[in-house]
Amino acid sequence: MELKVYNIEGKETAKKVNVSDVITSTKPNDHAIYLDVKQYLANQRQGTHKSKERSEVSGSTRKLRKQKGGGGARIGDIKSPVLRGGGRVFGPQPRDYSFKLNKKLKRLARLSALSYKLQEDGLNVVEDFPMVAPKTKDVLAILKNLELDGKKTLLVLSEQNHNVSLSARNLPQVGVINVADLNTYEILNAQKLLFVEGAVAKLNEIYS
Repeated sequence: MELKVYNIEGKETAKKVNVSDVITSTKPNDHAIYLDVKQYLANQRQGTHKSKERSEVSGSTRKLRKQKGGGGARIGDIKSPVLRGGGRVFGPQPRDYSFKLNKKLKRLARLSALSYKLQEDGLNVVEDFPMVAPKTKDVLAILKNLELDGKKTLLVLSEQNHNVSLSARNLPQVGVINVADLNTYEILNAQKLLFVEGAVAKLNEIYS
């Protein structure tokens, strides 16, 4: 599949890039996408939540009233879960939410996400552009020229570029990622994927 290449002024160039047939011919698998996104979000959780149970609450262990004859329900000490300030029953405890997935399934999920983006015309390609110093207004100008301003955009680079990352850091609708680090969640979370020309070649190498 051929994609048009635009320059940073937003004008179409004579160049075109080919996207690997492996990506374009992949039939999207929604369940694979679900599992990969679920794992990504689960791995972000710290799992440090904690509430005190009955044995951990500070308080006297004296029995508040006699077992029988009072006309009310039996009750133990002041740390009872049914009383205000008592321990919590089956409260949250620190835990690890992460889990593992098969590499082939994760690959299928990423291919499925990219396939969806191609189907909905959500993948644009721009010429490689130098950025010798961090300038947010330069990134804004490029997005405006490509009619991507105001849209949630993921800029995909062929390699780490510190200046580009710093330039887009203050833009809430713009994310920057290396093509080797692409994941299903980031692909689907963006309205548009903006690949630099060199990143497409690396994408084809990864999924060849």
